[in-house]
Amino acid sequence: MLGVVGGAVAKDRPAYVLVNEAVGVPVFAGDIADRPYRIIGEVKAGVRKATVFSKASSEAKVFRELWERAEKMGADAVINARYGNSHVTAVSWGKTNATGTAIRFESSAAR
Repeated sequence: MLGVVGGAVAKDRPAYVLVNEAVGVPVFAGDIADRPYRIIGEVKAGVRKATVFSKASSEAKVFRELWERAEKMGADAVINARYGNSHVTAVSWGKTNATGTAIRFESSAAR
């Protein structure tokens, strides 16, 4: 379920990024207990359906949207991600809302 991807990162950022292989981004329904992190804040996202006939958003699509917002906050991952069922409103054919906790991993020097 977890994958580790290396890459060039800033000096204050870890040299690895965790990826939830089921959805392709570092967004997880649970907690990450094997490395220290600090909470940046809550992140929220919503994914709308194009038409009434469109399929409901998949978990991968909802989690990607959640990740895009968390990444802009400077997050390394999102934990405790949750999303609900699509619902129709006066201005949308269906929208799926998601929430999670944006985190940043602590550097090894901070341990």
